[in-house]
Amino acid sequence: MRTERTERAERNDPLATDPTGDRSARRAVTVFPVLVLLAGALGLLLPGSFTGWSGAVPYLLGVVMFCMGITMTPQDFRGVAKRPWAVALGLGAHYVIMPGLGWAVAHLLDLPPQLAAGVILVGCAPSGTASNVVTYLARGDVALSVSVATVSTLVAPLVTPPLTLLLAGEYLPVDAGSMVTDILKTVLLPVLAGVVVRLLAGRYVQRALPALPWLSALTIAVIVAVVVAGSADAIKSAAGLVFVAVVLHNGLGLALGYGAGRLGRLGEPGSRAMAFEVGMQNSGLAASLATAHFSPLAALPAAVFSVWHNVSGAVVAAWFSRRGRGARGRLNGVRRFAGGHCPAAGAWRARSSWLRSE
Repeated sequence: MRTERTERAERNDPLATDPTGDRSARRAVTVFPVLVLLAGALGLLLPGSFTGWSGAVPYLLGVVMFCMGITMTPQDFRGVAKRPWAVALGLGAHYVIMPGLGWAVAHLLDLPPQLAAGVILVGCAPSGTASNVVTYLARGDVALSVSVATVSTLVAPLVTPPLTLLLAGEYLPVDAGSMVTDILKTVLLPVLAGVVVRLLAGRYVQRALPALPWLSALTIAVIVAVVVAGSADAIKSAAGLVFVAVVLHNGLGLALGYGAGRLGRLGEPGSRAMAFEVGMQNSGLAASLATAHFSPLAALPAAVFSVWHNVSGAVVAAWFSRRGRGARGRLNGVRRFAGGHCPAAGAWRARSSWLRSE
């Protein structure tokens, strides 16, 4: 009798050997937005509890990026060399679509300068740290997702500041040089430090890996609480407008990212990965930069985005996953009707190898 686990093994699905992986990933992607939402509510209701914490935000972000770096392996970097065209397409789509959408949404909604700069800054940030988990749940190309997220993070010091200057400079003064320095200190150096620690102490790091996602989640939640507390008064008057801007920005990013994957002929798994690598942003970095270079009000879009893109990502991933299972069920029915001789079923299995081994 065929089981879901047997079918997973046939298409090289890692859940065939790690049946708890899917449950763990779903738990993380469900708990994380709830945790961030609670942190935001705490910052809004008790802003005085976080007075003076704004200076700690860059260091907290450094913790998150160190955790990201310590999970990287040489295999992640080899994935970039194996598929340079796909990674280049993902990188280009990410840094063209989201900054452009941020600028367009700011103009469409006629946002005040501080909020407009904040929305654009979110769009100019690298890929979100949760995009790989969401791609995994969506049965997308996780190897491609990891490669694009890695490269977009590493090039952020060179790309994010000039893009922000170009698109947000009409709203507020942008010190691109100082922004480069901040990204180097809070993103690139912690990531590289994490990679070095992993290489030098891999045996000990392996034992701590299960705790790292939760450490990152708790740290991001604290960042959100601090950012929201800093603009608690403004939230009461601007929350509705910011929420509309964030939903438009994220939703269009997911859709256009998926479309870019289809136009680039990356296949269904690759297109799903592209959707999340384009539509999900490192909003913690955007919040840190907005607080340091603009104002707490400018960090509000990043705080809202940090909650919303995890919720929307989980919903879209669930939809992708169900759609994939439904299509496989229909093709299995054709196989049974045709006595097991169905070329289309073999083609489906080839296309549905959603987690590539590198």
